[in-house]
Amino acid sequence: MNPELVHIRQTGRLGRITLDRPRALNALNMDMITRITDCLRAWRHDPTIETVLLDSTSPRAFCAGGDIRAIRARLEHDDFSGAAEPFRNSYRLASLLAGYAKPVVSFLDGIAMGGGIGLGGHVRHRIVTERACLAMPEVAIALTPDAGGSYLLSRAPGLSGLRLALTGGRMNATAAIDAGFADRQAHSDKLDMLADALTRQPAGRVMDGLTPCSTLSPGPDTATIAPVYSAPDMPELLRRLSTHPADWARADMEAMQAASPFALCVTFAAYHAARRLPDLDHVLEQEFRLICHMLRRPDFAEGVRARLIDKDNAPRWTPDSIAAVSASEVAACLNDPLPFSLDLPLRGPDLQ
Repeated sequence: MNPELVHIRQTGRLGRITLDRPRALNALNMDMITRITDCLRAWRHDPTIETVLLDSTSPRAFCAGGDIRAIRARLEHDDFSGAAEPFRNSYRLASLLAGYAKPVVSFLDGIAMGGGIGLGGHVRHRIVTERACLAMPEVAIALTPDAGGSYLLSRAPGLSGLRLALTGGRMNATAAIDAGFADRQAHSDKLDMLADALTRQPAGRVMDGLTPCSTLSPGPDTATIAPVYSAPDMPELLRRLSTHPADWARADMEAMQAASPFALCVTFAAYHAARRLPDLDHVLEQEFRLICHMLRRPDFAEGVRARLIDKDNAPRWTPDSIAAVSASEVAACLNDPLPFSLDLPLRGPDLQ
């Protein structure tokens, strides 16, 4: 393990966990997840630490997600359990952070996607900047919003979360706050000052002292998209998009045409199922069930090849159309038993 990928230190009352894997946009590997989890367990009952800060050394990214290439490599060696384990550990970390007894602050500066949302999107104080770019883009590589992302999406106003899930749409600071992915905005040049204040003052007081920032364009509102995204299924949703005259509808259609048809159908079903689930832990269990099924399909490896390895952006999906997606297989993703559980909520003397 290279501990320098994560810097851990204490200054005053603040415990600080800083990601430092800039060339990979701070993508989380197993060692990083383990190191962060172990640190949080150690700090949970440390009376000298009152607040925890999650941030990054890179102005480009807080965290772009999980180390998808490494997961694909494990699948190439028929190591399904090994491929699923990073998801399991990162979901458990998201649950730990969401229920952490001490205030946790995340600086969502730059890119925060996928597993980066799992790391910084469920904590008590989530700060975005003018450089923020948040998204759950999993359908582009034949997965589905995970790491608790589908929980946030399912709680977003109106049907905006469904749109973000199906398009992998990117949120600026204003859109992220509107969708419930962040709480407050601060200018990036103020982050060092905020971190310093957290070493001396309670997190709530520091957050309340933030000055308002200029709003950015959040995109079409919930009433505008409702006639399309209220469709009862994916075929009808695509039909409505195809006949809608707005530029946003054409852009949404293009994004979905590039995504895995099977992943779109699973994501549509998962979004509506997540809305009926009572809390984050139940949604994480659902996400893990979905991911375990989808990792076994050929589309994931093909999506990673096309998007991240060969970068030809020409994935060959199986099946290649929404019409050919098996409804029974989508249902199996949601209902089949897990190969191994997340064991949530977390239990044990160091996790109470």
